[in-house]
Amino acid sequence: MITKMKKLTFLVYHKEYEQFLNSLRELGVVHIVEKQQGAADNTELQENIRLSNRLMSTLKLLQNQKHAKDAVIAKEGGTSARGLQVLDEVDALQIEHGKLSQQLQGYVKEIDSLQAWGNFEPANVQKLKDAGYVIGFYTCSEGNYKEEWETEYNAMIVNRISSKVFFVTLTKAGQEVDLDVEQAKLPAYSLTYLNTLYNTTEQAIEENEKKLVVLSETEIPSLKKALQEIQGQIEFSKVVLNTEQTAGDKLMLIEGWAPASSKLEIEAYLNDAHVYYEITDPVPGDNVPIQLNNKGFFSWFEPICKLYMLPKYNELDLTPFFAPFFMIFFGLCLGDSGYGLFLFVGATAYRLIAKKISPNMKSILSLIQILATSTFFCGLLTGTFFGANIYNLDWPIVQRLKHAVFMDNNDMFRLSLILGAIQIIFGMVLKAVNQTIQFGFKYAIATIGWIILLISMAFSALLPKIMPMGSTLHLIILAICGVMIFLFNSPGKNIFLNIGLGLWDSYNMVTGLLGDVLSYVRLFALGLSGGILAGVFNSLAVGMSPDNVIAGPIVMVLIFVIGHAINIFMNVLGAMVHPMRLTFVEFFKNSGYEGGGKEYKPFKN
Repeated sequence: MITKMKKLTFLVYHKEYEQFLNSLRELGVVHIVEKQQGAADNTELQENIRLSNRLMSTLKLLQNQKHAKDAVIAKEGGTSARGLQVLDEVDALQIEHGKLSQQLQGYVKEIDSLQAWGNFEPANVQKLKDAGYVIGFYTCSEGNYKEEWETEYNAMIVNRISSKVFFVTLTKAGQEVDLDVEQAKLPAYSLTYLNTLYNTTEQAIEENEKKLVVLSETEIPSLKKALQEIQGQIEFSKVVLNTEQTAGDKLMLIEGWAPASSKLEIEAYLNDAHVYYEITDPVPGDNVPIQLNNKGFFSWFEPICKLYMLPKYNELDLTPFFAPFFMIFFGLCLGDSGYGLFLFVGATAYRLIAKKISPNMKSILSLIQILATSTFFCGLLTGTFFGANIYNLDWPIVQRLKHAVFMDNNDMFRLSLILGAIQIIFGMVLKAVNQTIQFGFKYAIATIGWIILLISMAFSALLPKIMPMGSTLHLIILAICGVMIFLFNSPGKNIFLNIGLGLWDSYNMVTGLLGDVLSYVRLFALGLSGGILAGVFNSLAVGMSPDNVIAGPIVMVLIFVIGHAINIFMNVLGAMVHPMRLTFVEFFKNSGYEGGGKEYKPFKN
């Protein structure tokens, strides 16, 4: 359900405005209305945003560092000021790391270029040059090397690598060396010295990385506090930007929203603050922020609704209405009791073992448990347990259960279509309710006509003895439905226009409804395909295990575990995505869901 909201309007004297905002932030229940779009022109705000981005990047960098098994990671303490110092330290380490990495790459290239020439001292080459001799370094292919160069230029082959010849020439200063080959440009260091530089730089990089690890073990709480403070300043600046100045810039006007349940608390605070204020109810056209307040079972499905979009303030929150369907659809798509049991045990074990679990994580684990329970019972419909059919067991209790709940492929196919039809008609009922709430009952008459028509058709098809298809009673019902559909689809418009729109709506309804119902076949198809794949992995585990007392069971278990792990991952993904698709497309469309609500975000520390 959607929390009822109250609209707040404040008028504050400009000298008391900053103090008022700080108090309002401490109150922590008011969502400030955003009006201005001038954030880009506010220098302080932009600097804080850039600083916030730097802090988040640095925090992510430190959180991704690898620690020793016995490392003690600080989780509390620290200060915001220290967090800003850590930010500068990490930036300096990153700059140093970049320079060292660049140097290391340069040394690697120089070492590679010297490997073929061997280890020699460039100083000796310079001594020869000072004595009147010049050494030239050249490379060419085997076919291009000429032996007469050895006589003419005192050429000496140093190395041969991959059909390339590396050679030097020794000539007197001033003697021209005319060789149509590539002349090598060698670094001014020996191979030994370059290796020393490489090792020194590599050690410096390791020391640099160790400093980052130490910071990640001790300073993450400080970074988090600095980030929290900067984000608070950003929110404060945004609130200031969304303030209107009146009465010659002496008075500050600001609007916001708060839950109706907080009205007394807000009034008490504002009366003590001696601030002029108004608290009113929303009116049509107000962009009211949305806070969902479903309880227990239904609250676990709120994140799924938020993945699509929040409802508008005057709409129904569909979370409680799609939650039971989603639970059943997930179970049918996964469709294996063994997988359901595995997920339930895993989620329960995590809740028992984990020392600290956030409220969001508790909600997710509860959702996993309920979906796993649904999977377990849906798996009993087909008797699938880790790809094996438990109904093949000749146990009395199993056979009684089979007799009570077992469904073959045809039954599962029909069940999928029936569930789809039920959810679509239920969605149309919600659409009628929504239209009545938002616009009035007469706007829901056409939708009610379609609901009665579809139910009467289904009733005549399933119970022809009570109300045969085309009987007088049935025709009267169809006539009434026709009047509702063709004359009340657009209340207040011309009757002929209504009839034309009714014909168009009828075409869309007939074609769309068939496609929507058929979409639910995926519930049967995914469950069937997952069960077949699980059976294939079981067959592989048995068939590919060697005939050996020791190796056979090991190979069989490995194939079983790896195969079912892959199948669980793929099927859980499909069991989440496809029910979402059925919910967001088929159900939301037929329920007339518009969405587009903005999330309630209170201004607080």
